[in-house]
Amino acid sequence: MSSSNETRIKPAVADEYVRMLVLETDRQHPDDHQERGSFGDVFDNLFKKAGHAHDPPLGVETVIRFVAEEKGGSVPSIEEIGDIHCILISGSMYDAHGDDSWILKLVDLIQAIWKKRPDIRFSGVCFGHQILCRALGAKIDSTADSKWELAHTPIKLTPIGARLFNNPKDGVIHLHQMHQDHVVFPPSSSTTNLIPEQDDRDIHVWGASETTEVQGVYIRARLFTTQGHLGFDEDMVHRQIELRLEAGSIDKEEDKEQLESAKRTAEWEHDGVVVAGAILRFFHGDDDQI
Repeated sequence: MSSSNETRIKPAVADEYVRMLVLETDRQHPDDHQERGSFGDVFDNLFKKAGHAHDPPLGVETVIRFVAEEKGGSVPSIEEIGDIHCILISGSMYDAHGDDSWILKLVDLIQAIWKKRPDIRFSGVCFGHQILCRALGAKIDSTADSKWELAHTPIKLTPIGARLFNNPKDGVIHLHQMHQDHVVFPPSSSTTNLIPEQDDRDIHVWGASETTEVQGVYIRARLFTTQGHLGFDEDMVHRQIELRLEAGSIDKEEDKEQLESAKRTAEWEHDGVVVAGAILRFFHGDDDQI
């Protein structure tokens, strides 16, 4: 994949590997960028860790492309995608239901790849989850009462979710959250002509939280998304909240309850590595029987 816009490649360190394109849809907080790199770097490190734990070990080569054009990025054309096995779309402070020109271009790109490159599998986190579902016709809207879902959150798994995450104790996983919008209903043949009616049986919501009924969508061999942030740690949670407070999207008074909960739970251990492992198995085709 090449472009006049900077594209970075972080090579795999194993003979067998998946080649993952990370489309970065926003910049990191400056302190997080200094400590952990861009969102693409965070995902590269996380998925390489999951690959090391894979049986047998599986390499991950990560191609990183920044696409938020208002901040100097560039949405690639389908011709630029090249030899990619899978695409992961990052989180963002932008609205996935927005009409920014680069967001509309990203929706068009997703739809073109879905139609013309059935060999490519998709994943997305938060904004990425929502924009993928939007591209397949799902509705994106504010949560009930525009309530923020922040930091450490339990997610109750559906039967399919339990299988994808290797049947965790009590059928629950935990992820850090950072959103006020959500996917209202998953995509299906009734929302897009990109999904044949006979494939509706392969579309599943894999989990739900108290605030968000669609915490992720799974379509066999095509799509595995997550509303929660598998790559976040305590510092990233606090700094992402700081950015939203500065932007005015989180209000200290109106969102006081959620902010206090986030402050208390940001340091709690979550299941980001578990989720990365499940998505990596999906990318590699290990769980295509699910």
